[in-house]
Amino acid sequence: MMLMTRRGFLALAVSMSSRATEVAVPVHVAIDTHAKIAPERLARVWGRLWGQAVRDFARGGIRIEATFGEGSVERPYGREPIVLGLERGALNVVVTNHIPMQWDRACSLCGVTTVYRGYHLCLIALDNAHPDEIPFIATNTCVHEMLHAMLFDIFDHDPGGVHGQLRELRVDWYATRLWLLHDGADVRRSAGAYARALAG
Repeated sequence: MMLMTRRGFLALAVSMSSRATEVAVPVHVAIDTHAKIAPERLARVWGRLWGQAVRDFARGGIRIEATFGEGSVERPYGREPIVLGLERGALNVVVTNHIPMQWDRACSLCGVTTVYRGYHLCLIALDNAHPDEIPFIATNTCVHEMLHAMLFDIFDHDPGGVHGQLRELRVDWYATRLWLLHDGADVRRSAGAYARALAG
């Protein structure tokens, strides 16, 4: 017969409580076949980024329900990029080498989050993306971009100036709390509403 200590009981209670409040967000990950990313580089860089992002969200009570597939990012001259391989009812995370010029504006961005032809899209630039590095300043690129969707920034197109800077600071604040404090209470509420919006 196994006896449970007080510490074991409290750990079980906390675990059951966090599972009860956990929310699931459907995410479809597509690798850009046009980018011709070497498999070993994809495994090394993307594996570290994505694994860390899933852990950061999980520690905050947000379960990423991921599916995986192939996609492509075509860059026709003078026109909006053409992104293929996206899924309805999910947050699409497309991994490419760099952000197309029309969206990047010569800023060497790590990622972009937007509504693209009705699809919710996070485009991750493997050439510039990074894992958690500096609290409040350089957080995991996947977490940062996915938070823009979960916090409904995805519907606020291109806020310039101070508003845009404050939005970036806010996202890095929440990303840091997930990463270092494993605190996702505020994000979890918003992520639950976002997941319901995706399903509707």
